[in-house]
Amino acid sequence: MDRQTEFVLRSMEERGIRFVRLWFTDVLGSLKSVAIAPAEVEGAIAEGVGFDGSAIEGFARVYESDMVAHPDPSTYQVLPWRQSGRSTARMFCDIHLPDGSPSYADPRFVLKRAMQKASDMGFTYYIHPEIEFFLLRSLLPPEPSTRAATSTTPRSETAPTSGATPSRCWNRWASRSSSATTRPRPGSTRSTCVTPTPSPWPTT
Repeated sequence: MDRQTEFVLRSMEERGIRFVRLWFTDVLGSLKSVAIAPAEVEGAIAEGVGFDGSAIEGFARVYESDMVAHPDPSTYQVLPWRQSGRSTARMFCDIHLPDGSPSYADPRFVLKRAMQKASDMGFTYYIHPEIEFFLLRSLLPPEPSTRAATSTTPRSETAPTSGATPSRCWNRWASRSSSATTRPRPGSTRSTCVTPTPSPWPTT
């Protein structure tokens, strides 16, 4: 038994872990999970946990459905949102076939092969998770802070023109740092006023 496995077993006992979730993804990136009891973890690390691969998108056909999930003890972590009374931990898994060979449908194995190929070509392969989040004005009900999508350019709006003169509008446009869609031409009698888009962020 290696030191990492010993750490996992000791941590489960000290933290009172009730269940361990073995995580892996299908070929589309959807998270899948197999839950086991702490008493099964040592055997799962050594021998893996069998499951029906035909039930996972892109893994196997019905007549070759047997697959084995091998948890990686270096990915062990207690789930922070399951701390009250029924603590749960998780480990990511490598997916193998019954003969012990890695599954070519396993996204972790695909990544390992890509990293090895890059290394053979003299490159260093860096990867990182992409963190996505939402900014909400309120939680109940959930209200987004802005309706704009990713990389959306701020909009410019045209204000009502009644009572405005080209010179007043031009001075207002020139005195503020904003994007404009219309600029008055010299000698023009058209009264167009451009106002900046209000920022969704608080100014105080």
